[in-house]
Parts: sequence; structure tokens; C-alpha cells
Amino acid sequence: MTPLPSPRTALTRVCRLLASLAALLAALPAQASFMQGETLAKAANVLAIVVIIIVPIVGIVVFWMVHVLPEKIAHKRQHPQTEAIQVLCLLSLVFGGLLWPLAWLWAYSKPVLYKMAYGTDKAEHHAADAAAHEGAQPHVMREDVARLRTDLEKLMTQGGAPGELAAIRDQLAALEPRLAAKTGEVH
Repeated sequence: MTPLPSPRTALTRVCRLLASLAALLAALPAQASFMQGETLAKAANVLAIVVIIIVPIVGIVVFWMVHVLPEKIAHKRQHPQTEAIQVLCLLSLVFGGLLWPLAWLWAYSKPVLYKMAYGTDKAEHHAADAAAHEGAQPHVMREDVARLRTDLEKLMTQGGAPGELAAIRDQLAALEPRLAAKTGEVH
């Protein structure tokens, strides 16, 4: 059995209960917002427009940017399978992002089998683009041809020219007039 509380503790409890009741009755009505009336309605309308229109647009843009990221990484790293990674990124957009982690891992992977097959782990078209960009300036092309001509002559004087060096010299001699014609067109 439980002992009955002493009259003193019962009186203390009753006093606390009455004090709490008085505090509740004396409290002012609470306001959950710092705005009232028409201002509150306008703020709610603005918030609804933001949530309904702006948030989905921002979400779609961020979703798109994240899904294009593996393609940009592959292009920057000169991955030989950049086009395949791009296709996987587009498919990931269709499938709700499920393929995106695979595209991301593929963009960062080193193409070992590609290197075994082709001797390089860089894409061919990237090297060709860089060479075309560098060789686009006529003065650079002239300097390269002159340097190659001197290197070739030095090799031929050192130990007799094998057939390949002679063929390269002949090809270089055939290209020099075309270079002169091209530089004449540019200037």
C-alpha cells in the first residue's frame, strides 16, 4: 500500500497548481507570426509562388548540372570513351539519376584495356585538336619545319641516312612549298 501524503506536501501541491492556473489565465494570447492580416496573406502568396515555380526550376538546373559533371570530367581528363560517358549521363537523366554514379566512376577510371589495345590512355581526337590548334599559326609552322629540317640534316650527317630518313626528307621537301603557299594565303 502506498502511504498517504502528509498534509504539508498536499498543501504545497495545491498551491503550485493554483499558481500555475493563475499564470495560464493571466497570459496574453500568443501570436505565431510577426505579420498580421493582409501582410501575412501577401507573404504567404509570395512564398507559395517561390515554392511552386522557382524551387523546381532551380532543382532541375542543379540536377542537370550534376548529371553533366561526369562528361566534363571525362573531357578534361581526355578520356578515350568520352562519348560513351556522355551517353550514359543522358541515359541517367532519363532513368532518374540511377546511372549517374556509374558515369562518374567511369569518367575517373583509367582505361587499361584501351591502353593495351591502342598504346595510349588519352583520346586521339584530343591530341589532334591540340596539334591543329597549335599548328594553325603560320609562324609556328615555319619554325617547326625549319627545326625538323635542321634535325634531319644533323641525323643524316652523323651516320649515313637509312631509307626512312631519306623518305622523311623528301616528304618534308614536298611539304615546304605547300606551307609557303598557305602562309601566303593567310597574310
